[in-house]
Amino acid sequence: MTSASSFLPRARNDGPFLSLLRAAALLLVALLPATPVQAGTDADWIARSDAESRLLLELMGRYSPETASALGLERYDPEIADLGADRHRRIQAARQALLEQFRTRRARETHPRLRQDLDILIDSLDKAITGEDLAWQYELPYYNLAQMLFQSFNNLLDTRVDTRRYPAALQRLKKYTGQAYGYRPITDLARQRSEERFGEDGLIGPYIGQVQQDRDNRTRYMEGMRQLFERSGLDGWQRDFKRLQQQLENYDRWLGEQILPRARKDHRLPPALYAHNLRELGVELEPRRLIERAQAGYLDIRYRMQDLAARIARQLDLKDDDYRAVLRHFKQQQLDGKSILPVYRQRLQQLEAIIRAQSLVTLPERPVSIRLASEAESAQIPAPHLSVPRLIGNTGQPAEFILPLVNPNAREGAPMDDFTSEAASWTLTAHEARPGHELQYAAMLDQGVSIARGVFAFNSANVEGWALYAEQIVEPWLPPEGQLFALQMRLLRAARAFLDPMLNLGELTREQVKHFLINEVALSEPMAQQEIDRYAFNMPGQATSYYYGFLTLMALRSETELRLGAAFRAADFHDFLLAQGLLPPRLLREAVLQEFVPAALGRQTATPSSGTDR
Repeated sequence: MTSASSFLPRARNDGPFLSLLRAAALLLVALLPATPVQAGTDADWIARSDAESRLLLELMGRYSPETASALGLERYDPEIADLGADRHRRIQAARQALLEQFRTRRARETHPRLRQDLDILIDSLDKAITGEDLAWQYELPYYNLAQMLFQSFNNLLDTRVDTRRYPAALQRLKKYTGQAYGYRPITDLARQRSEERFGEDGLIGPYIGQVQQDRDNRTRYMEGMRQLFERSGLDGWQRDFKRLQQQLENYDRWLGEQILPRARKDHRLPPALYAHNLRELGVELEPRRLIERAQAGYLDIRYRMQDLAARIARQLDLKDDDYRAVLRHFKQQQLDGKSILPVYRQRLQQLEAIIRAQSLVTLPERPVSIRLASEAESAQIPAPHLSVPRLIGNTGQPAEFILPLVNPNAREGAPMDDFTSEAASWTLTAHEARPGHELQYAAMLDQGVSIARGVFAFNSANVEGWALYAEQIVEPWLPPEGQLFALQMRLLRAARAFLDPMLNLGELTREQVKHFLINEVALSEPMAQQEIDRYAFNMPGQATSYYYGFLTLMALRSETELRLGAAFRAADFHDFLLAQGLLPPRLLREAVLQEFVPAALGRQTATPSSGTDR
């Protein structure tokens, strides 16, 4: 999943609209209605805050309108990203001017929450400016156009989008192909942005494995686009689509001739770029400290897994009680294609029953949709993830929990059995749906937060940290096999937090990491492959945010319980966290200690939580 600062894409080894799919796990950033954060809060400061945020939204619409459209700003539906000449200078100048404007307003603002929101907007712009400058300093521009265009049409032609918006896809198609007046083919512009920097010394090309994988997936993305247009019921797209197909084939040949020879053999980013990635994600530990904490946590989780696996083995009379052998035992009980979705939908109902019975958090009324990924979606994100629906003007459209069954980028024929057993379905549903990702976004939609807190505060440490924390708060009520797989996923997140930086610091090879993931974490080969691709080039650093965010939430809960004693109620604490939007860990802690704790202590009838999640 990406940070909000990259909503205005950098001309680097991603593309103008990949901010909507990075982070896989991608969660999409959310834009929420201007309604109070909590009941009884004066809405005036939120209206004023949203007025400031809309200045940043206009900047998004100018340079990355597909992103603005996906958020629900319909006026940008027909528009396409600006890849024109001098883009770097123009976008940086626009950002810098707006940044100074926000700083001036921040200096004279007196409302504490509005000051905090202005700090969020300033930080978002500052990160975007820094990231763009670092990319300009170190990286040769490279665009995976087939994936970018698939994502563009996949957002607009989504089944949850009003079909009256679909015709805008025809306008985008004409603009992408250069058939609209005043537009040049996007393939020509992308080549120009790369070629104009070919002669500059010191720039690194994209990682060779990334370019090869991108080229291999071009036909999958083209077929995915074709299926989207066929399903849409639109007429008149066929000729322009054929032209786009030819243009992308020519672009692919150019990649082979011009970019592949310039691609780097070493996946590692310059240290300054990797450090910036961590900052964007909300990870505030330097890599060495992060590695140490994660390695210690990994061993603790592994001991817990082994103890539980031995007890399960005794109950089932299994010959081998090693946690890896017990996991493989349950993985052998694979669901067939027809039973996968019914099982996951049943798990959702069972988890909601647990949440209500144990008073863990308030559940929203809106439904959750669960579906299987298409082949193009699986190539794009070969891991389970949540797709957020339209969030401006949402009238009840659900988020989609998307489950890929294959990794097209893995070794051919290797089964991905990590999520297709009944035992695994418990914790994955808790992470992606409820009480995890989907609940976090649904709560914000239902309650409303300022645009700054819902969009521009986005950080992976908050989002992924909450989802991993959500797995833990339901774990005690899962069956033993469900608990074992919950621990396996927590083991994976701890492993990510030291494997990703160690790989990017050159302390481990890709082969060593893959061997560890398969033989110690017990992942399938396709799942291990997507992990390595994530660390090496898809989203370097992002995998660390799960465990880091989880640890910060656990520490915050411990501190809150210590301060409140018998006045602590898990449901109130969780509801408050969700009501804050996507604040990064430091600001979230500030809100809990300055608002939640005093309010809880002030209740005259505070009682201990009996039987709830403590």
